[in-house]
Amino acid sequence: MRNKATLIYNDLLQKIEQEVYPLGSYLPSENQLCELYGISRETGRKALASLAENGYIQKIRGKGSLVIEHRQYEFPVSGIVSYQELAHQLGIQTRNEVVGFNPNAQLPAHRFTIVEPTVTVAPVTAIKRVRVINGEPAIIDKDYLLKSVVPTIPKTAAETSLYAYLEGQLGLQIAYATKEITMEPANEEDREYLQLDKGAYMAVVRSMTSLADARPFQYTESRHRADKFRFRDFARRQKRG
Repeated sequence: MRNKATLIYNDLLQKIEQEVYPLGSYLPSENQLCELYGISRETGRKALASLAENGYIQKIRGKGSLVIEHRQYEFPVSGIVSYQELAHQLGIQTRNEVVGFNPNAQLPAHRFTIVEPTVTVAPVTAIKRVRVINGEPAIIDKDYLLKSVVPTIPKTAAETSLYAYLEGQLGLQIAYATKEITMEPANEEDREYLQLDKGAYMAVVRSMTSLADARPFQYTESRHRADKFRFRDFARRQKRG
């Protein structure tokens, strides 16, 4: 029964991906699935339940199984990877739109864990980019790089890959980052750049990235459309005692 349900699930999933059943349409009912595949209602019910659990359909009482927005991009929580590297791994078409570039900006020094009492602001290069994925604006990235570590950054590096420039051209060793993820209502800037309606939410990732010598050099606020992304991590329980 389980194997048969899996086969039906995979066939329906393929048809959803190929838009045989496009976004906003309804899948065949349980009775229709029985006739189409020669299966029991229980088998069809299990296949539909798996599609719902994995975010491909929403079961609407009295109407059926509605195909919902399911094209999400999976981003790792752990690890440090440039956006261009990640886009290559995911096999997505992407481009950067640099919508802000200020080589003489300032950021509160505490953002970089600078604890000298006389230092209240830190000179930074501020870069704001919109990431367009498969033709659709999906992320706003705001990067602030300490000028004491990276004195100058060409705008061409922001248009392509900052990390390729920092590591390849400057020889910096990027080592680790701390990250915080929150869910927040989309603000006016989010709605403008990502073409969102009021009431939309953002998955906001704030991170501090440091070099191998433990110097923090980059503060980033990455604002993701919440309906387009899921974040993943791998965790292993540590044995105690």
